[in-house]
Amino acid sequence: MAEATLSGATHPILENDYASEWMGIEVLKLDDGHATIRMTLRQEMLNGFGMAHGGMIFAFGDTAFALACNPASTPAGTAGADGDTITVASGVDINFLKPAFTGQVITAVANRRAHAGRSGLYDVQIYAADPHTAVGTNTGTNTGTNTGTAAGTAADSANDETPGELIAEFRGRSRTISKK
Repeated sequence: MAEATLSGATHPILENDYASEWMGIEVLKLDDGHATIRMTLRQEMLNGFGMAHGGMIFAFGDTAFALACNPASTPAGTAGADGDTITVASGVDINFLKPAFTGQVITAVANRRAHAGRSGLYDVQIYAADPHTAVGTNTGTNTGTNTGTAAGTAADSANDETPGELIAEFRGRSRTISKK
């Protein structure tokens, strides 16, 4: 069930993630502390106003957050390499900026902002684009000039196209815990 990235890699946390499978999430890119995913909004994902249900946008952002928090593979000798720990959300805030509608392609770009011990801080930007509009190639990767702010992300990706219009900002706080 694990979805393949464009490069062919899969992420183990998607193997039994039936919610992400139902949503049709496609993994575009995975790096340490980073994930880019996308999906197409369907009619059953809309609220009574005919726009994307906030819970769908939240769940989509949460999946990007989880992928960024949990590396697809952990180098031997590092914490979590033996599979005894997982990283989960300890808290999340989301700000909905604009609505999204059926048929639009939404893209989430998640990046680690800080990491200390078992705690982390991640920002996820969620964009929407019409399917006939060329969706940009911005995957939010860090070019080394990151200022640690959302503005820094934009500056880091200045040479990339934005994958649509920003519709939500998601900030996640993570905690690494024992699997048991």
